[in-house]
Amino acid sequence: MSHKAWMKTVPTENCDVLMTFPDTTDDHTLLWLLNHIRLGIPELIVQVRHHKHTRVYAFFVTATYESLLRGADEIGLRKPVKAEFGGGMRSFSCEEDYIYENIENELYFFTSQERQNIIRYWLENLRAKQGEALHNIHFLEGQPIIPELAARGVIQQVFPLHEQRILKRLMKSWVQAICEAQPLDEICDYFGVKIAMYFAWLGFYTSAMVYPAVFGSILYTFTESDQTSQDICCVVFAIFNVIWATLFLEEWKRRGAEFAYKWGTLDTPAESIEEPRPQFRGIKRISPVTSAEEFYYPPWKRLLFQCLVSLPVCLACLSFVFLVMLGCFQLQEFVLSIKELPRIIRFLPKIVLAVIVTTCDEVYKKIAYWLNDMGAW
Repeated sequence: MSHKAWMKTVPTENCDVLMTFPDTTDDHTLLWLLNHIRLGIPELIVQVRHHKHTRVYAFFVTATYESLLRGADEIGLRKPVKAEFGGGMRSFSCEEDYIYENIENELYFFTSQERQNIIRYWLENLRAKQGEALHNIHFLEGQPIIPELAARGVIQQVFPLHEQRILKRLMKSWVQAICEAQPLDEICDYFGVKIAMYFAWLGFYTSAMVYPAVFGSILYTFTESDQTSQDICCVVFAIFNVIWATLFLEEWKRRGAEFAYKWGTLDTPAESIEEPRPQFRGIKRISPVTSAEEFYYPPWKRLLFQCLVSLPVCLACLSFVFLVMLGCFQLQEFVLSIKELPRIIRFLPKIVLAVIVTTCDEVYKKIAYWLNDMGAW
């Protein structure tokens, strides 16, 4: 094994995001990407590690506190403001960094999720220049490099690392706690707003279900055995459920808005301005909606591909499976009509059908991926 990449490996203790590569990755790919990250994102600290058992290389990525502050300013990260400056949440600004809570403490100002979000933003915005290529991968000008390499399988995974100290604290205050409120703020700080919002809704829904459960139990207890009494109770319970569902939805809207404001996501940008997926192809233009530069592919070309390629391929695949299924049924009837055949032979059509279905599943999955990627052009 070549030692070009191995010479750049150093031990590391601090890491926010880990990037791993397949064990077949050559040194040229590693060094090419490493140089692009260090030149294109000088804020990042990238350390190379090699796992001696799996023979897999990995990039351990982190950043200094000063760089993270600039990144927070760049992405408009919302942070709580000190009470003497008005309180509430505000997008971070390096020019007025003194107004934010815990700004003096670099260990507690950013949560692990916020650090990882900033680093992920930088990594996903590493852009290719005109004519850049890596082996047989030719990048478009301005195309994000790392998402494209991840989609092509050059990068195996890009994921954040857990912090055992915080996990142990959450294990005690959340998983092992009985009849205690969920530590939603700690969940949000560690796992992010989406996970915290899910568990906030789950807890609210579980608590709200107590009312129909109690009312339904009381109603069932005092319901007589005659049909008239049962019908009346059903109508009463139905009316109760309609009222309960309405109040539940309205209360959750209010509660969800409180959490969104508290966690700084009440007025986040719409998903429509997010980066398109790496497989998307098109010409660069200025978006008439957001006035930002974007890749554009004419809808009529996509519709033409769907009508002339996607639809015929899907119909052909469905027809093939249908005809194979009919053939196996006919073969089954023919085999069953011959009494002299051994018992095991009678299962042959079912075995053949199972093998064909399994094979078609793998083949059709690849076809579906291809159609999906081509349909995004």
